[in-house]
Amino acid sequence: MALAEPLVLYTAKVCPYAQRVELALAETGLKKDVDFERYEIDLQNKPQWYQPKINPASKVPAIAYGGPKVPGDQPSPSSTKIAESLVLLEFVADLFPDSSLLPKDPVLRAQTRFFIDAFSTKFSPVSFAFQSGKDASGDALLSAIEHVQALLAPKGFAIGDGSSVTIADLAVAPFFGRMEIVLKNDFGGYPEGEGKKVWETLQTDSRFERWRKYWADLKARDSFKATFDEAYLTERFSSRFAKAREELKASTAK
Repeated sequence: MALAEPLVLYTAKVCPYAQRVELALAETGLKKDVDFERYEIDLQNKPQWYQPKINPASKVPAIAYGGPKVPGDQPSPSSTKIAESLVLLEFVADLFPDSSLLPKDPVLRAQTRFFIDAFSTKFSPVSFAFQSGKDASGDALLSAIEHVQALLAPKGFAIGDGSSVTIADLAVAPFFGRMEIVLKNDFGGYPEGEGKKVWETLQTDSRFERWRKYWADLKARDSFKATFDEAYLTERFSSRFAKAREELKASTAK
């Protein structure tokens, strides 16, 4: 597979939304720095040109597509700028209509979008609340994972007969990857030990057998391995949540 036009992906290793699009490009067989340019954005120190020339919302991911082939830090005004991870997932799928990323069957397409919406509304807010310490109990997170699990195909990947990876899988994989790091290492604003307790439940409770197999299949994909830097994310999360844990200890010691 090859792209008809030049493509620059503006991304950040720390960002799960950006990894969604990196996964999609990798699943098509495209190679970074060969078929497209991957341009890393420092989210704490964004280039001055990024907001006015690439994304007015100043977020990643974003894509510059078409126009002359130019370096990522010299974007052409004639290229089309596209943002928002779910929009970009469908854009990549549309660029490669013969891929399995977005099923051709209307029912399966609807199920793909419904799965992503359910994940966004049921899992994401609860996961954030637990990690930030706003909900010290992991019960809501476990319930959210059960809700997502109930929407999975009986085996394989999320949609249809589970035989093919779709954008539904790519939409959730970055978040499950980061959740694993956070829970296994007990990073978060919740009381010490709560993260590991939730992770142990996910690994041993028969209720989550289908989710365990699904997650194992997702993270075994070459696309996931190529776009997920566990060591980097572990270091970043350790620093991010250390302050929250210290503040929690100080408040409970009073």
